[in-house]
Amino acid sequence: MQDMGNRLSLDFFLRDVLEVAPEILGKKLVRQFDDGHIEAYRITETEAYRGGDDLACHASKGRTPRTDVMFQEGGKVYVYLIYGMYWMLNFVTGPEGNASAVLIRGIEGCSGPGKVGRKLQLDKSFYGENLIRSSRIWIEEAEPVPNIQTAPRIGVDYAGPQWAGKLWRFYI
Repeated sequence: MQDMGNRLSLDFFLRDVLEVAPEILGKKLVRQFDDGHIEAYRITETEAYRGGDDLACHASKGRTPRTDVMFQEGGKVYVYLIYGMYWMLNFVTGPEGNASAVLIRGIEGCSGPGKVGRKLQLDKSFYGENLIRSSRIWIEEAEPVPNIQTAPRIGVDYAGPQWAGKLWRFYI
């Protein structure tokens, strides 16, 4: 297992999703694959989903078996399957009961959340993984990035113009 000294602490994830989503840009997403080799990828694009009031957030429908981990303390992985083939990677933020998460939309060399899931070889077993203690996936500190851009989130028109128009997509 890697030296844990460079990992982001739990405190990083216990903050508001609108702080975590832009500040995680540029950080290193580290993945140890089943064959033992380790790869690190710079995070290049995120989206924030802010709890039960955010109609684009899965938690707005309440606590379900699918969203249960979102209601837990930050620092955990929330993965879900779309189109029966893409595992979407999210990091839970905030205190227990907050139900917010950051969607990882891009990593260096890989744009699009479905492609990220494929590149990282994610599956349902990552649901609830603890980023602070995991030997399979974690986030490491890196130099802060300048010039973070914002834009509306993608694919959330169903939430209505108020929520679809939020500039809660962050990228470098």
